[in-house]
Amino acid sequence: MLDRPRSGERALLLHVGLKRPCFDDEIQEFHALAESAGATVVAEMTARRDRPDPKFYIGSGKVEEIAAQVRDSRAELILVNQPLRPGQERNLEKALNTRVLDRNGLILDIFAQRAATFEGKLQVELAQHEHLATRLVRGWTHLERQKGGIGLRGPGETQLETDRRLVSRRIRHLRERLERVERQREASRKERQRAEVPTVALVGYTNAGKTTLFNALSGAHLLTKDQLFATLDPTIRRLPLDGSEEVLIADTVGFVRDLPHELVAAFRATLTETREAALLVHVIDASDPHHEDRRRQVETVLNEIGAAEVPCLPVYNKIDRAGADFLCEPEGPLPNRYCVSAVTGSGLAELRAAIVARVSGERFVGELHLGPQQSRVRAKLFEWHAVRGETADPDGGWTMAVELPAQRWRQLRDQEGLAAEEFGRKA
Repeated sequence: MLDRPRSGERALLLHVGLKRPCFDDEIQEFHALAESAGATVVAEMTARRDRPDPKFYIGSGKVEEIAAQVRDSRAELILVNQPLRPGQERNLEKALNTRVLDRNGLILDIFAQRAATFEGKLQVELAQHEHLATRLVRGWTHLERQKGGIGLRGPGETQLETDRRLVSRRIRHLRERLERVERQREASRKERQRAEVPTVALVGYTNAGKTTLFNALSGAHLLTKDQLFATLDPTIRRLPLDGSEEVLIADTVGFVRDLPHELVAAFRATLTETREAALLVHVIDASDPHHEDRRRQVETVLNEIGAAEVPCLPVYNKIDRAGADFLCEPEGPLPNRYCVSAVTGSGLAELRAAIVARVSGERFVGELHLGPQQSRVRAKLFEWHAVRGETADPDGGWTMAVELPAQRWRQLRDQEGLAAEEFGRKA
């Protein structure tokens, strides 16, 4: 265990802007992050720097101001909205005699609270250990001493070296276990690809309402909360659609500005679901006054994880809570966007139709005659929900009106040697 100052829930938030003041939405978001971690915000301070101070990140005068505010508010934790170097965190803790946590450490703590599945816990633990590996020196008061004394004589390494070795060993072990999980997930993805089942991934800024929309579309009952990072572990369900398609929909972790690199690296298996989806549904909170800025930040993260080339459908959620000035009609470079309310159900039918049109592509519609010996083909068409009508023929066969994706029709035609009458294409 690290010899750290006593931690607590009473937090002082320090908002630092580099070469500019902190924007209101950044302050509000960091406040929400602190509350999502379980902290009670007792004070907030702002600072502006042209460049980070090598020792404290902020100036020494601001450190004195913070020390006075800590005493007045009895804060037990200082949360800084910028990523700090290990030495800067250590120097601030010594100067203020109060625990200090930067933005990346705060997000890691929230993820640790939210992780529920085996894979999610492994991913978070790996990210935490990689974050900790650079900060081991912070809390130890005996690091310069060699092990010694009766029963304590070791191989001559310092306690810090021992801890680094143990953390490195744990990181290797976690990576090996995650690689096994990733291989299992990859096998499942390949099985879905062989079955030609497309996946639609819900992406978006944290707390945009992705899980509520996921429940409304799929009929699932996942827990929803009005807080940041309420969903951490990805969930995949079948999406009930009219027609012969079988589509899977995935609820993914929400993005946030400047997502810590440790999390991006640790969650590579989960993010693969986003990169390899047939369609991304970008859920945007229409009630957020900064929703266009959030949209651009999500697009930046999608580019960073290699998902920028996946077809994307912009969906503005929470229109029941949007202001009167919000317009559902597309403006500028955002054609084919959709406005829905996952709570009231408004716009969901149009969204389902848009998803079908995007993932199914070209479709074949027509009449098909099957002989009595082709009951297996008939059963497969019903399994695909491709049958629109059926009549029995005098010879014991069936005449069927069918509609199915072009790729499935070609597969069925080549395997069974089928021919269709009055078959046409439908975009």
